[in-house]
Amino acid sequence: MLPLYITSGEPAGIGPDISLDLADRVDDRPVVVLADINMLRDRAKILNKTIQLIEYQGQKQGLAEGQLYVEHVPLNEDVVLGELNPQNSAYVIEQLRRTAYYAMQGSSVGVATGPVQKSIINDAGIYFSGHTEYYQEYAGVDRVVMMLATKTLRVALVTTHLPLRDVADAITKERLHQIIDILIHDLKTKFKISQPRILVCGLNPHAGEGGYLGHEEIDTINPVLESYRAQGIQLSLSMPADTLFTPDNLKNADAVLAMYHDQGLPVLKSQGFGEAINITLGLPFIRTSVDHGTALHLAGTGLAKSSSLHVAVDLALDLARSN
Repeated sequence: MLPLYITSGEPAGIGPDISLDLADRVDDRPVVVLADINMLRDRAKILNKTIQLIEYQGQKQGLAEGQLYVEHVPLNEDVVLGELNPQNSAYVIEQLRRTAYYAMQGSSVGVATGPVQKSIINDAGIYFSGHTEYYQEYAGVDRVVMMLATKTLRVALVTTHLPLRDVADAITKERLHQIIDILIHDLKTKFKISQPRILVCGLNPHAGEGGYLGHEEIDTINPVLESYRAQGIQLSLSMPADTLFTPDNLKNADAVLAMYHDQGLPVLKSQGFGEAINITLGLPFIRTSVDHGTALHLAGTGLAKSSSLHVAVDLALDLARSN
């Protein structure tokens, strides 16, 4: 049975800590952590965890609690807890490269990713804008969609890691069509929602208020939305974001499409931080992720919570079973 791979991410942060908690799982499919196995053994000792780490070589037998499959990826330098080291940035990227390769070769069902520190990767001279963009480029697809989800809310983004001053220019009719096509397709195929109901945020306050607070809704966003509505697709016109995220509106929605990162994600994370996950739509494989960062100050303290990683693994396995 094909495995699901887990990247442990930045070694100086909590990624290795929460990856060790996967030893508490007993799954019907192999779950394999990519990490330096010696670093994981050291971290387990620091955290007073008794875990048997087994190098993964395609074993088919099931694991008992307290055992964890690991694919060894060697560090360049020893890790100091909480201290970023650019010499280990290539180690982080190697985890992503391997998981992308395995997924594209059909030797895994996909990947769930732990947190990385973008700044230190770039400090090492490796251009890196995020997991989403990395997997998009590796897979060679024109567009992907970042969607975060809790048990009760899904929020997809038209733009992701852009400065706010660049957002309006990035929202074009072409981009909107690409994003909406992917969102509808993956809600139908991956999440088995036959007729998705999607609410769409406007870009400007009050969704532009008839042009008094901006013309993007009139000139760009609503014309695209109207073209889908004419096909019978259940897509709202642009709505003021400050009233869209109310219980009465959300109760019948399968997903929300927000125009930019900090328009939709603060609402979602306020509802379920630590229980939310990141899903990359539009890839030819499954990719989920935790909803938090590296939390360097918590590394090795035993205070890091692994709930988001467990939810990310759960969803990836569920999607693998249904696709």
